[in-house]
Amino acid sequence: MLEHIALAGGTIAVDVSGTGPLVVLAHGMGDSRHSYRFVEPELVAAGYRVANVDIRGCGDSSTGWSGYGRADIATDLVAVVRHLGGPAVIVGQSISGGAATIAAADAPDVVAGIVELAPFTRAQSFDLGGFLRNRNRHRSGTSQLLKVMTTGSLPGWLAYLDVAVPTKPADWTQERARIEETLRQPERMAVLRAMTKTSPADAGARLADVRCPVLVVEGSADPDWADPAAEGRRILADLPAGLGELAVIEGAGHYPHTETPGDVLALLLPFLGRTLASATTDADRA
Repeated sequence: MLEHIALAGGTIAVDVSGTGPLVVLAHGMGDSRHSYRFVEPELVAAGYRVANVDIRGCGDSSTGWSGYGRADIATDLVAVVRHLGGPAVIVGQSISGGAATIAAADAPDVVAGIVELAPFTRAQSFDLGGFLRNRNRHRSGTSQLLKVMTTGSLPGWLAYLDVAVPTKPADWTQERARIEETLRQPERMAVLRAMTKTSPADAGARLADVRCPVLVVEGSADPDWADPAAEGRRILADLPAGLGELAVIEGAGHYPHTETPGDVLALLLPFLGRTLASATTDADRA
């Protein structure tokens, strides 16, 4: 059931299905809730109420927002959880991984846990050595992202996706065409370009404020980092001790939930079971 939630500055589209503890799914830049097409039905079948969100400016959510940073997206995600009734685990990919961090720090009363898939959650420093060594993956992907950032290049984004999704799902031809058609709309490309210019430093600054369990999932073939596992370890190091756990999916790129959904679900379901069961017990005691 698609619902449009009116917030200050626009509307957020949320597809809500299932019954049970709440799980909120938030995709990355240049995408939509459709990126969780393989994961959402499995979560519903496992007994969860799933809110699959089009983040601001994407999918069926409105454009024309005043900002597209992680803190902005975090505000929207917290509003979705409060509207639907928490507690919830927020699953965020890429830019939404950083947003999930801020949401957890801002709203510990309703955010019981966060899962960050290939997240941009820390201020990034340019790895010249990795850029030069990793020509086919990191260097190629970064070069295409720079084209999108500087010129709003649609061919640049599609070329980036071809590197970022090394394991193509069976429906990739249709999915790639859907993304291309959406980003041919000038207002949607403007949102993507704006998001590429945002810094994850605001999310990194809030890692120490998180108090709930955190699962970070990286793909070993993610082109956004020369060493994705090392980036995951840096995120955990900035969290309070004992809160975070890291999993690396071998061969996956920047979109593990579409490339290797079975592997993601094998990590996600136990985490949800532990985290939301504990949150429900705590709420009952309160």
